[in-house]
Amino acid sequence: MRKRRPRRILRWGLKFLLVLLILSILPILSLRYVNPPFTAMMAYSWVENWGNARNYMQRNMWRQLKEISPHLRRAVLAGEDQRFLSHHGFDFIEMNQALKEMFSRKGTRGASTITMQTARTVFLCTERTWARKAVEAYCTLLMELFWSKERILEIYLNTVDWGEGIMGAEAASRKYFHTPSSRITRTQAALLTAILPSPHRWSPTNPNTRVLRRQARILKDMVKMPLLS
Repeated sequence: MRKRRPRRILRWGLKFLLVLLILSILPILSLRYVNPPFTAMMAYSWVENWGNARNYMQRNMWRQLKEISPHLRRAVLAGEDQRFLSHHGFDFIEMNQALKEMFSRKGTRGASTITMQTARTVFLCTERTWARKAVEAYCTLLMELFWSKERILEIYLNTVDWGEGIMGAEAASRKYFHTPSSRITRTQAALLTAILPSPHRWSPTNPNTRVLRRQARILKDMVKMPLLS
């Protein structure tokens, strides 16, 4: 009996891990075909702004990738993840550069890809811990495995935080420029993308010097970006 007990524990342990694996894959696999009704970031915002939750829900308006301005699609790639099509969720070139700058004390810079940002927004809380980073990496791998690059970009553009209570490209376009995301101009797209590192402090309608510098660089790099549709 004693010899059988470790085997039984091992079997149950393997079954438990298999169940966890299936449960973690199913939500990501389903979002390949179904638009997420809400995200972890939206849920967090609703809890923080309970009295105004309905307003938060209404200001997220889903648009298919082809319905979003090609200027905004290119601007986001230029500003957030220029190697989006060539990596598999992790941009090791950008990570290496970020580490070099950190160790040389030139400041810190983000090295998150669009896939990583999407994983964080859709599935995870805002708490910054090593455990969350590990889960983020796991979700990133699964998203790159089950979703196309077009689907990743579509979900990113519809769920990214663009300011207080503003989730997604359509809501941001209407809030800041009073126009649908399909009609955003090249200049407006670059401004919207320029504030993404700090959307709660920066504004595309009242840009500071740093935002304008980012806009100029994004406009320059947009011509090199592919058009995903």
